[in-house]
Amino acid sequence: SIHMAARNTLTTAPPYLVEQALKHLGANLRTARLRRNLTIENVAQKIGTGPRPIADAEKGKVSTSAAVYMALLWAYDLLAPMELVADPASDREGLALSTRRERARAKRSRELDSDF
Repeated sequence: SIHMAARNTLTTAPPYLVEQALKHLGANLRTARLRRNLTIENVAQKIGTGPRPIADAEKGKVSTSAAVYMALLWAYDLLAPMELVADPASDREGLALSTRRERARAKRSRELDSDF
């Protein structure tokens, strides 16, 4: 199906910036683990997975579930900043588009009001 092809493209040929962001996150997670003197096995036990997903996340593998990345951040007490990721209040483009739609809606309703 079309959906499978799209999904496979993301995992086999992700956008460059996505791949780089995951590699960077993986490296940061590895540093966090090593600074805490934890083994991959320690962390796997804490978040409830096998060691493989931890190793994959630290490599920044695109196929690794977002839940694994989030659980690792949680395990190292680094999850709080995730609240700021995609925060609607900081989404300049989204806010601009939303404001434009609101103005268009207000203008339409004023035009309707003047029909009477």
